Amino acid sequence: MRSRLAARSTRLVLAAATLTALAASTACSAEDAAETGASAVPSSASSAAEGSSREATSDGSVTDGNSLSANSSTGDEGKSGNDDKSGYGQSCGANDLDFTITWEAQPISYYLVTAKAKSGITCYLDVNTPSVSFGSRADGVASPVGQGGEDPIKLSGSSVAYTGINVKTTEGEGGTQFEFVTIATSEDDPDPAEVELPDAPTVDQPIVTNWSTKRNEVVPHLI
Repeated sequence: MRSRLAARSTRLVLAAATLTALAASTACSAEDAAETGASAVPSSASSAAEGSSREATSDGSVTDGNSLSANSSTGDEGKSGNDDKSGYGQSCGANDLDFTITWEAQPISYYLVTAKAKSGITCYLDVNTPSVSFGSRADGVASPVGQGGEDPIKLSGSSVAYTGINVKTTEGEGGTQFEFVTIATSEDDPDPAEVELPDAPTVDQPIVTNWSTKRNEVVPHLI
């Protein structure tokens, strides 16, 4: 009888010791977690909190460091594109146009200027006669001769306008050689174009015609 009681007492002592060891181990784990900064929240609770945070962010009521601002999320919203032409449908300036100059031998020797609107631009040549000059001196300004003429001329896409320049209307060898000509669509054009000539002609008292859509109307003659 005493043997059974002793055995039972021994088992109770061992069970108590085991519970004491488990409690001590649990306490140590909690202290270690606190010292290392580890979260004491179970993984399931953490996932639930994370999901709640994402839902709050999605309706715009809560933002965090990973959220995009309204401007950055819209990208280029409010930004004008490269193909946005402020001069669309307005008067042509020289910077709205591409110029091509060719030397023509018939029916007389002269330079044919072809003007075409740059890609994406639609504009109008409201002033009938271009302003053309060679160099900076007054005697290098081409005089208008009033030939040709359509007012206004719409330039867009493949449509073109022509003007003709006779660089020398005097006899003899007088004059100055130039490699470039300055073309403006009007006297008030703020950004004239400097266009290279096919060669370096001698210029003396030049003349220029009006704009026209018909190239045979812009052969420059003194009137």
